[in-house]
Amino acid sequence: MSLGFIATIRAIRNFLFSKANREFLLFLFFLVIAGLFWLMMALNETYEKEIKFYVRITNVPQNVVLTSGDIDSVRVNIKDKGFSLFSFIYSEDQIPVDIDFVKYAGSNGTGSVSAIDLQRLFEHRLPASAKITSVKTEKLSFYYNHGEKKKVPVRWRGHITPDPHYFLSKTIINPDSVTIYSSHAQLDSIDYVYTEDLNYSDFHDTLSIKCRLHSGSGIKVVPQKVSIQFLTDILTEESIDSIPVIGINMPEGKVLRTFPSRVSVRIVTGMKNYRALSASDFLVVADYEQFSQSNSAKCPIVLKRIPDGITKATLEVKQVDYLIERK
Repeated sequence: MSLGFIATIRAIRNFLFSKANREFLLFLFFLVIAGLFWLMMALNETYEKEIKFYVRITNVPQNVVLTSGDIDSVRVNIKDKGFSLFSFIYSEDQIPVDIDFVKYAGSNGTGSVSAIDLQRLFEHRLPASAKITSVKTEKLSFYYNHGEKKKVPVRWRGHITPDPHYFLSKTIINPDSVTIYSSHAQLDSIDYVYTEDLNYSDFHDTLSIKCRLHSGSGIKVVPQKVSIQFLTDILTEESIDSIPVIGINMPEGKVLRTFPSRVSVRIVTGMKNYRALSASDFLVVADYEQFSQSNSAKCPIVLKRIPDGITKATLEVKQVDYLIERK
């Protein structure tokens, strides 16, 4: 053992066992004893605490589907000595309390367990000295059916706003449809399943989200989560030229000639989307029924068809000269 190490040990010993430090250590010892005594007195008092019991529906027949899930929870107030409460709360393994489906299921697709029955079930999990003072529900309800299901599309809900210089070009939901289980009446009334509220803003790269689906009471959704991708593109304002003007509702044997015969439209869209567009994607019409009774030498034209992915589309001219010819 080196002399330096021995000197260090000696210095520590002299410091700890100096007169001042001996008094401090003695004070600390009695402080710990007093703290332990206070803790024992405190834990010997009676307390009331709210805890959560998990319940599980068991003994479910094979031809039955639980549409409210097989696990639920109930909050309960219990009263007991501090020692017993502390031991129960912090050592409880949270094994769910079993509820027999056959015993509590009704005949109309619902089942319920009264607060009295719940209290009786929970008391078996408590220490003998503990008392339940209240159950925070009048009854526990669960829902089921006999396999009735329906496949419906998924729609997202919320506010998705990319960076002001970007455009939301495409949304990909995977899977794009889910299976729902519920009562016959509810199945008939559901056309879509919506996601939880999604609120994201000021992003410019592809936004990928995994989110839960919203389901109402008595409705089981499979799967319960979907993945959504919001694809962005850089906003651009461009012009699509040479779109032909088409006459509609023309009388038999008559043909509409317009001057010019082709027009342009100004659009705001994503750069990738713009590169894939052509004049044939748009439809510009002049409706004979709208201008035949007018004395004007011009006829109005309307943008009748616009491709997806365009936020603004405006014709550069609203009226054109025209001539009606016989075939």
